[in-house]
Amino acid sequence: MNRSAKDGVWSSLHYGGEGVLILPSNQGVCGRHGTEDLDVTPGELARFPGGTGISNPISEKRSGKRCFASSRTAEYYHKRSESCVTGERQPCGLGKAAGRGGWEGLESERVRMMMRTSSLSEKPDHQQPRRLADWLNPTGARKVHSLVDKVYKRKNLELAWEKVRANKGAGGIDGQSIEEFEKVLDEQLDRLHSELKDDTYSPQPVRQRLIPKAGQPGKYRQLGIPNIYDRVCQQALKNRLEPIFDPLFDDANYGYRRGRSTKDALRKIWREIEEGNEWIVDADLRDFFGSVDHTKLMTLLAQQVADGRVLRFIESMLKAGCQAEGRLLPTEQGTPQGGVISPLLSNILLTPFDWEMRRRGCRLTRYADDWVLTCRSRCEAKAALEAATKILEKLGVTLHGEKTRIVHVRHGFEFLGYKIKRGSRPLHLPADKIKSGAQQGALYAYPRQKSVQQFKDHVRKRTSRKAPIRTKTLIDQINPVIRGWGNHYSKAHVRKLFNQLDRWIVRRIWSHRYKRWRCCGWKELPSAKLYGEFGLVNLVSLIPSLGLRQKRASVKAGCGKTARPV
Repeated sequence: MNRSAKDGVWSSLHYGGEGVLILPSNQGVCGRHGTEDLDVTPGELARFPGGTGISNPISEKRSGKRCFASSRTAEYYHKRSESCVTGERQPCGLGKAAGRGGWEGLESERVRMMMRTSSLSEKPDHQQPRRLADWLNPTGARKVHSLVDKVYKRKNLELAWEKVRANKGAGGIDGQSIEEFEKVLDEQLDRLHSELKDDTYSPQPVRQRLIPKAGQPGKYRQLGIPNIYDRVCQQALKNRLEPIFDPLFDDANYGYRRGRSTKDALRKIWREIEEGNEWIVDADLRDFFGSVDHTKLMTLLAQQVADGRVLRFIESMLKAGCQAEGRLLPTEQGTPQGGVISPLLSNILLTPFDWEMRRRGCRLTRYADDWVLTCRSRCEAKAALEAATKILEKLGVTLHGEKTRIVHVRHGFEFLGYKIKRGSRPLHLPADKIKSGAQQGALYAYPRQKSVQQFKDHVRKRTSRKAPIRTKTLIDQINPVIRGWGNHYSKAHVRKLFNQLDRWIVRRIWSHRYKRWRCCGWKELPSAKLYGEFGLVNLVSLIPSLGLRQKRASVKAGCGKTARPV
C-alpha cells in the first residue's frame, strides 16, 4: 500500500489497475471532484446535479488542495444557479456592489456562471463502468480490510478440513491421501495456521490429470489436483470470500452457489420458453478454466477485498504451476479445474457479464461456463449474441465458434445434460385417454444421448464378465451409479428410457454371473429376486410419480389385499 496521499491511502498499482485512492468512510469520489465537504456519500452521487453517478479514480495530480478547491467551485456555482432560478440575491464577491453598472456585471457573471454550470451538469452519464476495476464496486463502497486473521483462525481451518474430507478426492503431487493427512491433522493445521499468520505460506504445484472427453477421441479435459494441505487452505479462503461476493452475484447465476442447483436453472428456462421466448442462443466458452486472465481476475477481486496478503495468497495459488509427466510447467493463465476455490473465482470473473446482459434486457441463465439466452425473435437473438461476444472479449474470454449457435426450440438444444425440445409428432390417442397429460406440441426434456452413453459405459466397466467378484458385491458397486444418474434425470420425460435401461442392467448382471450374454439367468436370478433380495436399484422406481404409486401398492399389501409390482 502507498501512503503518499495526505488524507487517504493509495491502493496497489498491481491489483487496482491504475492506483485507486481509498478515502476514509466520510469521503466520496465524484468524477474529477471530491465531495468530502458536500456531505455526499458515493451512493448519492447520481442525485447530485454536478455528479455522474460513477466513481472514477483520482489521479495523484488532482488530489489534495486542488480536489478540495474543485469541490468548492462546484458548490459555489451550484448555489449561484439556484439563485438565478429563484430570483434571490446572493453575494457573489465579483463585479460591482450596486448601481446600474453593478447589475450589468452581475448579469454577465450570471451568464458565465450558467454556461459553466451547464458544462458540469451535461457530462455524459455512462451506463457502464469505463474500467474493469469499477465493475464490482461502481459506487466506491467500503472494502473489506483485515481479512487474513479470519482466514487463519483455527476454527475456520477446522471447518475447511471437514469440507475437504467430505468431498474426498485424490491427493496431489506429494501423494498424501485424505486418510494419511487425518493421522497428523493437528500438526498440519498448526503448521498452516503459523504459515498464514507469518506470511510464509507457499502453495505447491498441482498435479495434472487428463480425462478423455466423451465422444471426442484424442481430446482431453485437464484437471489440476492440489495437495490436501493446499486444498484446506483454499477452502479456508473460500469460507471467508464467499459471503463477501455471493450477494453481488446476479440472479441469473446458478453455478456452485448455495441453495441453487441445475433444476432451478432449468425451471427458469422452461418458464421463459413457455412465455414465448422460443429462440435460443446456445453458447459455449472456449477452454474457460484454462484461459482465465489473472490480471483481470485480481483486479475484480481487489474491488471488494483490500487485504493485500489475501490477494497475494490467491495469486500465488493461480501461479503455483503444474506438474505433468515429471515436468514443472508454469501457469501464466487459467485457474486449475479441480481446485476448491476455482468455481468461486469463475463466478467473480463472469459477474460483470451477468450484470451487463441484464442491463441490456437479455434473459440469461448461466451455470458456471455454460449459459443460454432466450429471445422472442431471431433478430433479438443475433443482437444478444453480438453484445455477449463483445462483453466477454473485455473479460478475456472467447466463445467457441463451432459450438455456439442460434436455434428455435422446436429443433431442440442441450443444456446441463438435458435435451429440451418442443414436440412435433402427432399423438395416436385422443387427449382424454392420455393419463400422463401429454399434448401435441408440448415442451419436454430428456437426457441427451451423450449422457446416456456415458452412463452405460460406467455400468459396462463395472459389470465386465472378467470381474472376479460376487453378484451381491457387484450390485453394491453399481447401485450408487444407478441411483445418482437416475435421481438427476428422474423428473424429465424418461419413463420409456428408464424401463429400457432397467432391463439392460439386469441382462448385464446375468452375463457377468454366467459369463455369456444368452443364458438362463432369468430362471435362477429373476428380476424380482435381484430387486428384492439383492437390493438392485430400479430406475423406474426413482420417478417421483411412479414411486408414489409403489408406496400406495405396498400399503394395500400390508392391509391384507393383493398387490403386484408396478
